[in-house]
Amino acid sequence: MLNRNSTKISYIVKTAVMLALLLGIQFATRSFGQFVTGPLVNLILLVSVFMIGLGGGLTVAVASNFLAFLAGIGPALPQVVPFAAVANAIFVIVAHALSRKRIAKKGLKDTALTAAGLVAAGAAKTAFLWVGLVFIALPLIPGLKEPQIAALSAAFTWPQLVTSLTGGALAMLLVPLLKRAVGGAAK
Repeated sequence: MLNRNSTKISYIVKTAVMLALLLGIQFATRSFGQFVTGPLVNLILLVSVFMIGLGGGLTVAVASNFLAFLAGIGPALPQVVPFAAVANAIFVIVAHALSRKRIAKKGLKDTALTAAGLVAAGAAKTAFLWVGLVFIALPLIPGLKEPQIAALSAAFTWPQLVTSLTGGALAMLLVPLLKRAVGGAAK
């Protein structure tokens, strides 16, 4: 019984640390812009899913958006927050499904397959935001002016793919090192 409880506690602690790290990074880099903060956020999402497992990655992906909004470091509109949370969840799920087993292996074939999985994850996240938020939701938000729609559209389209791919590239470098350092693999 102690082993099961210690495993649960370890899972909770790791998830909480990654969530705190993500929020801290967002706070510390918010003045540097989307192309600094975004890759770091995506890196932390990928480290979470590959080091803790799908449940931890999803918890960090979803909870971070609502906590960042409450802390004043996320999207200013509450209507955007659920879309960002779902987009991050899609990113984590696709990355987990397509890259999890290969992220720590070496070799050109594994590297190419891992990269392809992370590209697919970034593309899925971007597609969801582009269609769901930009084309469907933003025009329906009452009181939103055209300049606000344009600014949000600019932030939630192609830059999401760039920041996802950059975060994925960083994860391909960092996750194998972290796995070797802690001597284990993600679930």
